[in-house]
Amino acid sequence: MQKISSAAFADTKPHYELLDGLRGVAALLVIWYHVFEGFATSPIDQRFNHGYLAVDFFFILSGFVIGYAYDDRWKTSMTIKDFIKRRLIRLHPMVVMGAVLGAITFYIQGCEKWDGTQVSISMLVLAMLLNLFLIPAVPGSGHEVRGNGEMYPLNGPSWSLFFEYIGNLLYALCIRRMSTKALTVLVIFAGIGLASFAISNLSGFGHLGVGWSLLDYNLLGGFLRLLFSFSMGLLMSRVFKPVHIRGVFWICSLTIAVLLSVPHIGGTEALWMNGIYDSVCSIIIFPILVYLGASGKTTDKGTSRICKFLGDISYPLYIVHYPFMYLFYAWVWGEKLTFSQTWPVALGLFFGNILLAYLCLKLYDEPVRKWLSKRFLVKK
Repeated sequence: MQKISSAAFADTKPHYELLDGLRGVAALLVIWYHVFEGFATSPIDQRFNHGYLAVDFFFILSGFVIGYAYDDRWKTSMTIKDFIKRRLIRLHPMVVMGAVLGAITFYIQGCEKWDGTQVSISMLVLAMLLNLFLIPAVPGSGHEVRGNGEMYPLNGPSWSLFFEYIGNLLYALCIRRMSTKALTVLVIFAGIGLASFAISNLSGFGHLGVGWSLLDYNLLGGFLRLLFSFSMGLLMSRVFKPVHIRGVFWICSLTIAVLLSVPHIGGTEALWMNGIYDSVCSIIIFPILVYLGASGKTTDKGTSRICKFLGDISYPLYIVHYPFMYLFYAWVWGEKLTFSQTWPVALGLFFGNILLAYLCLKLYDEPVRKWLSKRFLVKK
């Protein structure tokens, strides 16, 4: 563990530095997943295919870390109000930044929906305000400004923060009160529900890339993803006993990279096969990776610095990169370009977003969270 992480001004416990690093690895892979979205006609033929599963990995990590950081505080100093303030301070400044960047890039793009329909400035401002407060956009409404059904059309990945907040509230209000046995039962039933959702093809593509919209079964799928993964993370934090494996960070990082980049399995003729793959990753492999990551320790300064850097930028990177993907998509689709024609731009987008995330972290997120912590958490 490391003593100080910019991932938590509002917390006092050390962080698992390998888990911070693995979170960063997954965030980097999400960028490439979104890059290749621009060259796919559907989730089935996308080459870098399973990046959406990073969200399930994030939810497990979140449940594990929150259980570790807060479970023993409720009997002493922690209150529901204090917990909610801490989580808002940790998460919401970057939600605001993502919404603002989304509004700016949408304006640069010409304030047009994907079908070319012009969007008024008033609707753009309304969409930004809704995103600022994580209020989902209703599909087909004027403030659903891109016209493709996203809950947050200015910054698509904000949908996972919507569910993260739900998970945090459920934890504070009821799940933390559950016995370990009851929590185990919840995890089992949630896992059955999640696997049933994936294998029965409620998503339409035999995958778990759902939750980003209010259309069809997205809301149900997103809730199942949260309920299983977040609860599994909490359960593991309660029963955790380290298992030491040499080189676990690099082993887990490579495993995550492979799992998230595998092409769609089964094709249109056997969508259930991809559902099984997603279920195995989310329900079995990811919990194992989180458990191993929590067990391991860095053995050299180089790995420690890498883990800290990746952990520090992971959340800012995840929340600020997508507004620039919209610009990338508009260019690629407008010019009908292929990846071989655009890979230098994609590479620049990748490293540019890393730089942007670091700047947002140091110049905005850390100072704002530090000020908010002093203003609302430090007792006078």
